[in-house]
Amino acid sequence: MNNILIIEDEVKVSEVIKAYLQREGYNVHCAAKGYDGISLFNKINFQLVILDLMLPDIDGEEVCKIIREISDVHIFMLTAKVELSDKIEGLNIGADEYLTKPLSPRELTARVNALFRRVDSNKVTILSYDNGRLKIDKERRSVQVKGKYIILTPNEFDILYTLASNEGKVLSREQLIRNIYGIDFEGSDRTIDAHIKNLRKKIEDNSKVPKYIITVVKIGYKFGSIRDSKQ
Repeated sequence: MNNILIIEDEVKVSEVIKAYLQREGYNVHCAAKGYDGISLFNKINFQLVILDLMLPDIDGEEVCKIIREISDVHIFMLTAKVELSDKIEGLNIGADEYLTKPLSPRELTARVNALFRRVDSNKVTILSYDNGRLKIDKERRSVQVKGKYIILTPNEFDILYTLASNEGKVLSREQLIRNIYGIDFEGSDRTIDAHIKNLRKKIEDNSKVPKYIITVVKIGYKFGSIRDSKQ
């Protein structure tokens, strides 16, 4: 079941949209404030965020930027702004669709259904590297190295999948912490380093000369291999 997050301060609007989407079989969560939405996003694996730009605590544009730092989730922006420049700005900061109010909930539901039809037709559940030497199965949360299953902790898997699904993109420790632990995490960002060290021992041929999890000095980490095939 696809999870959808609605971040909208008009409760009546979010409840109507929620009702329409639930009838289509989606699992829908609502937040009336931007920071509450970000907190929910860091706790649940969402496939779509429906984001209003006019929020009481933080601009929707800022929420979009924060989410985009840690995820490539689909984002639909809802706004009363109708200027072309506003739409372009919204798309430039990471929105997939920019929808103006008032919006028919039936139209929004149709757009959501169309999105997931496209996604499901191109869905990748297993990421494979080096002719199958390393396989990461998102649905089963399992990892194989040279055909053997490797035991990872939940946090180790989340870090590995986050880096692999953001192939080639450098992620800071802070970005990884937001994605794995949420914005309320109060520990040291060096916690990530400890997990990376353990991951390298489990998946690399030589943990001192890694080919998958690459350190980018003074910035963070990136995934250093290319998928066997783009699916």
